[in-house]
Amino acid sequence: MTATSHGTPTGTQVSPSPAQQTPPEPPAADPAPQVLRGTPVVPGVAVGPVVRPAPRPRLPEVPEDGGAGVVPEEDRDAEIDHARAAAASVAERLTARAERVEGDAAAVLRATAQLATDRGLLGEVRRRTRAGASADVAVTGAAEKFAQMFATMGGLMAERGTDLYDVRDRVVAVLTGQAEPGVPRPEVASVLVAEDLAPADTAGLDPAQVRALVTRGGGPTGHTAIIARQLGIPCVVAVDGAQDLLVGEMVLVDGTSGTVEADPDLEVAAGRLEADRAARAAAAAWSGPGRLGDGTRFPLLANVQDGAAARVAADGPAEGVGLFRTELCFLGTTVEPDVEAQAAVYAEVLQPFADRARAAGGPGDGTDVKVVLRTLDAGSDKPIAYATPEHEENPSLGVRGLRVVRRDPGLLERQLDAVALAAERTGLRPWVMAPMVATEAEAQGFAAAVRARGLVPGVMVEVPSVALLAARMLRHVDFLSLGTNDLTQYAMAADRLSPDLADLNDPWQPAVLALVAMTALAGQRAGKPVGVCGEAAADPLLACVLVGLGVTSLSAAAAAVPAVGARLATATPEQCRAAAAAALEATDPSAARAAALAALG
Repeated sequence: MTATSHGTPTGTQVSPSPAQQTPPEPPAADPAPQVLRGTPVVPGVAVGPVVRPAPRPRLPEVPEDGGAGVVPEEDRDAEIDHARAAAASVAERLTARAERVEGDAAAVLRATAQLATDRGLLGEVRRRTRAGASADVAVTGAAEKFAQMFATMGGLMAERGTDLYDVRDRVVAVLTGQAEPGVPRPEVASVLVAEDLAPADTAGLDPAQVRALVTRGGGPTGHTAIIARQLGIPCVVAVDGAQDLLVGEMVLVDGTSGTVEADPDLEVAAGRLEADRAARAAAAAWSGPGRLGDGTRFPLLANVQDGAAARVAADGPAEGVGLFRTELCFLGTTVEPDVEAQAAVYAEVLQPFADRARAAGGPGDGTDVKVVLRTLDAGSDKPIAYATPEHEENPSLGVRGLRVVRRDPGLLERQLDAVALAAERTGLRPWVMAPMVATEAEAQGFAAAVRARGLVPGVMVEVPSVALLAARMLRHVDFLSLGTNDLTQYAMAADRLSPDLADLNDPWQPAVLALVAMTALAGQRAGKPVGVCGEAAADPLLACVLVGLGVTSLSAAAAAVPAVGARLATATPEQCRAAAAAALEATDPSAARAAALAALG
C-alpha cells in the first residue's frame, strides 16, 4: 500500500468530520404556478388551454395626404361603391348574428352594425375616395380620425374607439379579400385570452367552447364584461401579463378572486372546479323568491332594456324589474318618438309583470310587483341624436341623464306622459327614477313631475353628492337606487374604461362601500327603500356585503339572478353584516374580497 503525498493511503475513502458534512439536497419542489392578477368581472372557476382571437387583417398604410390622387378620377365612383357595399355587407352579417342571440349580446351587435353604416363615418370615407384614395385606405383613415376624436373626448366615449376599430378591420377584410376577424371555435373547451375583445367577438361566444374570458385591457363595465355576465362564464379583465400567456398553455381562471394561474396544479384545480360546479348547481336549482339563510325575505329584481328582455325576466325567478333602461330603446332613433310610440314601448315591459302578478292572484297594479323605469340616460356613451349635444370635451361629466332637460324640458314631460299612458293601459303603476341627479333641487323638481302623473318617484345615486345628501333627497322622493358603475367612477375619479385604472374602478373599493352604507342608513332612518341596480348586484359575494350594508333590494341581469339568490340563501343577516364590516375596514378591493369571504365562512 503506498501513501499519497498527503499521507492518505490510495484507494481509501476518508469521511469528513460531522462539522464538514454537507446535508443532502432535498428533492426539487414543483415550481409554484405563475399567478396573474386582474379585475374580477364574473365569478366562477374554469380551467383550459389558452386560445386567442384570429389575427386582425393587414391594414394599408395611410399616407400623410390620405392617399389622395392614387385612384384615377374616372374610377372614384366605383371605389366609393366598393366601400359602401363592404360596409353594408359587414352590417348585414352583424345584424344577422344579432337575430340569433338575445339581451345585451343582441343590443351590442346591433349597435356595432349601426356603426358600420354610420353616416358620419361613410361621409368621411366618401370624401377621401373622391379625393382619389382607394377604398381600403379611405376606410382606414376615416376610422382612425373618428377613433382619435373619441379618445380625445375621453370617458365612456373612448369605448367607441374599440368598436370602430373592429368595424374598420371587418370592412377592410371584405375589401381586400382577407379573412374577417373573429373568435376561433376550439375543439376542446378553452380559455379565450386577448388584449381586448371587440363587441362582435364576444357577442357570439358559445359557453360550451369558451369557458372563461381573460383580457389585458378593458374594464369591469365594458362590452366584454357585459356579455360575459349574460353568458355566465368567468371573466377577469385588466390582467397585467395576459399578453405573455402562450396558446395551448393550461390556465386556471378564478372570476371571484380575479386571478389567472398559468400551469396550475391539476389536482388542486380539480377541487376548485368541483366546488364551482356545486355552486353552479345550487344556482341552477334556485327558483326564488329571494331569501337569506335564516329565511328573511330579500327582493331580487332584473335589469331589462326592452319588451323581449322583460318577457324573459318575467318567466324567471326575478320578482320584478329594478332597472328598465329606456334610452336603449331609442339609441338608433334620430327623431324623438311621440308620446303614443313611447307608451307602446313602455307597455311592452310593464305587461309581462302585470300579467304574472294577476296570474298569481294579485292586483298587478304595482303594489305586489315592482317595475322601476329609468328616464332617458342619454349622453356620454349613449348619445341620442334628438337629446344630446353632438360634441362635448368630457361627455361623462357633461350633459347626460336628467341634465338633458336643461336644454329641452319637454323631453322629460313627454316621456313621463308616455309612462303614465303605459301604466293606464297595463294597470301597473311603475316606479320612475331619474339618472345623474346631483342636487336636492333636481330631486325635488323631478319628484313633483312624477307625482303629478300618479307615479312613484325616485332618483339614482350615481353622483357622490347624492350619497352625501341622501337624507335630504329622501325628503322628496320615495326611493333611491344606487348605480354602482358611475358611482365608482365618480367617487374614485377613474375612467371606468381605463385598464390602467381598473383597480380604482372597482365597486369593492372601501370608499365606494362607505358611500353605499351612508345611503342605506339614510333610507333606514327615513323608512324608504334603497336598492342597487349597478353591475355590483350581479356579484354573489358582493351581494352579501351589500345586504350587510343595509340595501333593501338588488337588481341584476336576469341571467345573474339565480347565482345571487343561491349565494344569499347561504348567508344569515349577521354574517352579511360581518362581511360588510370587514370589507369596509379593508385597505383595497382585493383585501375587501378576502375579508368578506373569511367573514362568510
